[in-house]
Amino acid sequence: MRGPIAIAVLVVLIFLGLNSVFVVDEREKALVLRFGEVQQVKTEPGLGFKIPVVDTIVKYDDRILSLTTQPLEVTPEDDRRLVVDAFARWRIVDAVKFREAVGAGGETTAKSRIDGILNNAIREVLGSVPSTAVLSDDRTPLMNRIRDLARREALSLGVDVIDVRLTRTDLPEQNLASTYGRMRAEREREAADERARGAEAAQRIRATADRTAVEVTSEAKKQAEIVRGEADAQANKVYADAYGKDRQFFAFVRALQFYAQSMKTQTSSLVTQPDSLYFDYGRFLRSIGENPGPETGAGRGSASASQVGQ
Repeated sequence: MRGPIAIAVLVVLIFLGLNSVFVVDEREKALVLRFGEVQQVKTEPGLGFKIPVVDTIVKYDDRILSLTTQPLEVTPEDDRRLVVDAFARWRIVDAVKFREAVGAGGETTAKSRIDGILNNAIREVLGSVPSTAVLSDDRTPLMNRIRDLARREALSLGVDVIDVRLTRTDLPEQNLASTYGRMRAEREREAADERARGAEAAQRIRATADRTAVEVTSEAKKQAEIVRGEADAQANKVYADAYGKDRQFFAFVRALQFYAQSMKTQTSSLVTQPDSLYFDYGRFLRSIGENPGPETGAGRGSASASQVGQ
């Protein structure tokens, strides 16, 4: 009888010994509970001791944990609704407070509570800024404000919110079409404004160019008239000087000019009588008040005029 009893006692002792020791991994922290009350907190890795059967060990992950929120619809300051997703990093920093806050639900209950805290923080922060700030590339200040607000709330759970990131900020599906239409209308209006400004600038340039062309042409014509007038005056002076020196030679030159002008083109035709004034240089001189002189007869003048005409 003593052998079986000794074996039974040994088995009981071994069972009690095994149940009085627990191991804490370096990635964990443990609580020793006795009838639901926390008796001991084990945060360092290694062996721990408890009262068998009476004490219960509860272990929590001591690493940084992640949480992804469900798509959340928020209304920024300008009443432009947005759909936002967030990603958070959190860690259990006070195991006792964590146990008191979430009870036996552990990390599952904690994630649900933290998700609500994050949603409230996101709505509060994003609701105080315009949608342009939420949709901009640099949202770091907003995410830091959300993290700080969520951290203050989560400390009551024994949890530290380490970081919060906004992973998506989009418009709701029902607002996309109207938003794209408004954006398209704004771009078309800007394009029309640019075209109008370009047409106005082009019209201004054309008007300036036309005015400059008129001014240059007018100035050129003015200078041409001045030069022409000066040339005519100089020609008249030359004619006058020539007339004063030899009136008959001047008349002769004028007659030659008259003949050359009348026969200017190859198709010119002249119908007249042989004794016409046109072919009689002597009569021509007398018609203009000049004396043809003794050597200028009708026949000789006619022959000279005929040769010039030919």
